[in-house]
Amino acid sequence: MAYVIGDDCVACGTCQSVCPTESISEGDIYHINPDTCIDCGSCAQVCPSGAITEG
Repeated sequence: MAYVIGDDCVACGTCQSVCPTESISEGDIYHINPDTCIDCGSCAQVCPSGAITEG
């Protein structure tokens, strides 16, 4: 199951830089593509606002 980014996202970009599959894209809040996410959890581990959870 892919990870998701919630409304607590502060758009810092930390998660995007650690994603091994480049599944995270920019926006007002960032978005994880569920089709390419490999559920590794790297993004959730580095998120400073705790906005990333398992979907």
